[in-house]
Amino acid sequence: MSQKNIVLNRRATYDYEILESFEAGIVLLGTEIKSLRANGGNLAEAYVRVIQNELWLIGSSITPYKFGAHYNHEERRDRKLLMHKKEIEKLKASAQQKGLALIPLSLYFKEGRVKVKIGLGRGKKNQDKRQTIIEREKKREMSRAMKKFK
Repeated sequence: MSQKNIVLNRRATYDYEILESFEAGIVLLGTEIKSLRANGGNLAEAYVRVIQNELWLIGSSITPYKFGAHYNHEERRDRKLLMHKKEIEKLKASAQQKGLALIPLSLYFKEGRVKVKIGLGRGKKNQDKRQTIIEREKKREMSRAMKKFK
C-alpha cells in the first residue's frame, strides 16, 4: 500500500480543526491524471459539497497537461468524488451541523489510482490560529535545541 502525495492543502489545517478524515476516489480525465503525475494541482480554495446524494470537489485546480492539445481538460471544473452511499449520507448529516465543513486535505496516488483525503472540520477563530502559530514556533525551537545537543 504505497501512497505518494500529489497535492497537499496546507491551508486546511491552519483554517480548520480537523475532527475526522475520510478517503474517496475521484473521477478524472486522462489528461488530468497525466498532469497530476507531473505535479500540477492546487486544493487551496477547494471544498466538498453533497449535491443530490453525490460528493463533488469544487474549486480545485489541476493545471492543463502540457501535451494535451485540443483534448485538454478544464482547469477548474467540478469533479465527482466516489464513496459508498452510507458514507455519503454520514458526511451529509455531519456537514449540516452548524460550523462543520467538508475540506479536501490532499490528493495522492494509492495503488495507481488517485484518491482524495477529505476532512470534516470546524472553522478556527483568529485566536485559535494564533495559538497554532505559537505551538508551531515552540516545536521548532525545541527541535533546534535538540539538534544542538546531538
